[in-house]
Amino acid sequence: MSQSSFCTAPRTTERALFAFAGLMVLLSVALTVWVHPGFVWLTVFVGANLFQNAFTGFCPATMVMRKLGMRSEREAVDSK
Repeated sequence: MSQSSFCTAPRTTERALFAFAGLMVLLSVALTVWVHPGFVWLTVFVGANLFQNAFTGFCPATMVMRKLGMRSEREAVDSK
């Protein structure tokens, strides 16, 4: 029996980036509510980084994931 892709862990840099960005947004909102209102700037930073990534393709988190050995969607498809 095969698992749906919904239940699998992110195995490509693109999916891992969305998971990481979502986690950072949720974490920054929680920190803003329960620790200090200044943590709202972390949410702003994450959003700005996602926005500029859409246009430039540059993302420091993706660079780190690549160094850790994760493959891109294209590399995953090409290796099949």
